[in-house]
Amino acid sequence: METKEKNTATPYDLDGKPPLKLAIPLGLQHVLAMFVGNLTPLLIITGVCGIESGSALQVALLQNAMLVAGIVTLIQVYTIGPVGGKLPIVMGTSSGFIGVCRSVAVTMGSGVAGYGAILAASFIGGLFETVLGGFLKPLRKFFPAVVTGTVVLSIGLSLISVGIGSFGGGSTAPDYGSLENLFVGTVVLVVIIALKHGTKGFTSFSSILLGIIVGYILVSIMAMVLPTTFTYTDETGAVVEATKSWVVNWSKVADASWFAIPKIMPVKWVFDAKAIVPICIMFVVTAVETVGDISGITEGGLGREATDKELSGGVMCDGLGSSFAALLGVLPNTSFSQNVGLVAMNKVVNRYSIGIGGIFLIACGLFPKLAALISIMPQSVLGGAAVMMFSSIVVSGIQLITKWPLSPRNVTIVSVALGVGYGLGSNSAVLAQLPESINLIFGGSGIVPAALFAIILNIILPKDEKTEVELAEEILADKKAKEKSKSK
Repeated sequence: METKEKNTATPYDLDGKPPLKLAIPLGLQHVLAMFVGNLTPLLIITGVCGIESGSALQVALLQNAMLVAGIVTLIQVYTIGPVGGKLPIVMGTSSGFIGVCRSVAVTMGSGVAGYGAILAASFIGGLFETVLGGFLKPLRKFFPAVVTGTVVLSIGLSLISVGIGSFGGGSTAPDYGSLENLFVGTVVLVVIIALKHGTKGFTSFSSILLGIIVGYILVSIMAMVLPTTFTYTDETGAVVEATKSWVVNWSKVADASWFAIPKIMPVKWVFDAKAIVPICIMFVVTAVETVGDISGITEGGLGREATDKELSGGVMCDGLGSSFAALLGVLPNTSFSQNVGLVAMNKVVNRYSIGIGGIFLIACGLFPKLAALISIMPQSVLGGAAVMMFSSIVVSGIQLITKWPLSPRNVTIVSVALGVGYGLGSNSAVLAQLPESINLIFGGSGIVPAALFAIILNIILPKDEKTEVELAEEILADKKAKEKSKSK
């Protein structure tokens, strides 16, 4: 009888095994929602670190990113001991680390050694977050919605400039901002919006992936009818001929192998405090973000608050998953907010279905041709999707902040954290006269200082006389009273 119950479970049941004809498309749906976002941080940071687009190293890193995301997702869904939230959480390469990793890469000289420093710091930071997850229960009171929302909002704000840079073809490209790049990015964005809101089902859920496919087709057609090279004058005054940034190099896909075993530590690690300090602080920030994501899953999909065990296990999985990712040359892994929104929207919380998606990611990680196909993506195609993905993170942060009525106390927390904290980080030149240790923490990325200010202000400011829940109940009661008086 127990077996029958498991086999006849619905996608809206947390446990049990729905029929594969339901579980497979539901699992793939989650993969499609995060597939591009899982690889975007690597494409951006490897570019900053001077790792050539489509090179063997970049292809190997992208391959490993898919493998790591699949393995860590399965651990999060099914758990290993205390590690894992045992919830329908999809894991992937965190876009929240892009800002701080860019800062570290520039500080370290923007070379492969900079990427090695990021990986070493990520390994240490992952272990630090794992320990933090083990003590999450007594710390939970320090992470209310106003704090997690401010963190998520600052992450989104820090990424918008990155997304628009890709939209123009990549800020380092000689033809940056060309009409062709802007045209490609615009078409991709319009297609995503049209599919997202003009269709239902598969095409709506996978609008980002389909928009990028349209982008590939578009640039392939453009290469047949438009010139693919141009000349420009470089910094030395020499006239140089270059290939336009929107041109796809298909030969790199042809040269990639069909199957390969992922490489352990493909990049040599570099241990440096200039990388370790800011990235470890960012792991505190991402722990706060994960608490928000897990709460979004349980409240939006299950209609209840997350338990201490679920929150602790989820954060520990974030940490250990990130350390494991560093071993394979991949940036930190964390819960994906896109998938949290998908669960809240369609109420599909079945862990078995999400596990199917994790297995698909692992399979993708074993085929380098697929990784090569993603690695040659023109920046303008990526930018068309990135500007929407990154801006949606801003909206998620606003939704968390306004989850309860905004009291004067919460307005102060958000205002100071964004105005002073994020402002200092995004305009780090103002810190030039301060000690290097201050610049390590606050410079280069507005996420870390914004999070620190939000956490500190939440601790030191006097609590409101009424809790957020009591304020919400009062507003709801007033609303019902007004509706009742209107009906009379």
